Parts: sequence; structure tokens; C-alpha cells
Amino acid sequence: MTRKRRSFSAEFKLEAACLVLDEGYSVPEASRSLNVGETALRRWVKQLEAERSGATPQSKVLTPEQQRIQELEARINRLEREKAILKKATALLMSDALERTR
Repeated sequence: MTRKRRSFSAEFKLEAACLVLDEGYSVPEASRSLNVGETALRRWVKQLEAERSGATPQSKVLTPEQQRIQELEARINRLEREKAILKKATALLMSDALERTR
């Protein structure tokens, strides 16, 4: 029989990690009371600590600020790619115009 993998919302993960970091619960205590695995909770706590220190995580973020940072970084990357395409197109059009005038 296969077990269905549970998924947790970002809000739940944030609250669970805050129990450990802010409320003083131990990881085993919090994991038992929330009915989640200790390993998962430790990972969430570690991720929240990293986010609070200013590091941008590669996985799904927990805090709204880090989520906004990830969205803005993705937008910057897309705009930079579009800018590079426009530069190449402009160069092609300019070289084509020069060929016609000769």
C-alpha cells in the first residue's frame, strides 16, 4: 500500500518554524504537537533562519518578503533577456539599413 505524501502550505510551515524559533518549543515537541516529521520541521526552521538573515532561498519561500524578492528577481531576469533580444534586433536592423544605403 502506498502512502500519500502530505503537502503543507507556506503559512503552516512558517507558523511551525516560528514555534521553534520564537516560542521556544523544541523540534521534537513541535513536530509531535503538529503531527509532522522532525526532519521536515528542522528543514523549515533552517530555511526560516536563512530567510531572516537575508539569504534568498532556492526553494519555496516562507516569508512574504522573500516571496516578493523572488518574484522581483524573476522579473528582472525576464526583462534583461528581453533587453538583450531588443539589442540584437536593433543591431540587425541597423546593419540592414546600412547595406541598403550603400
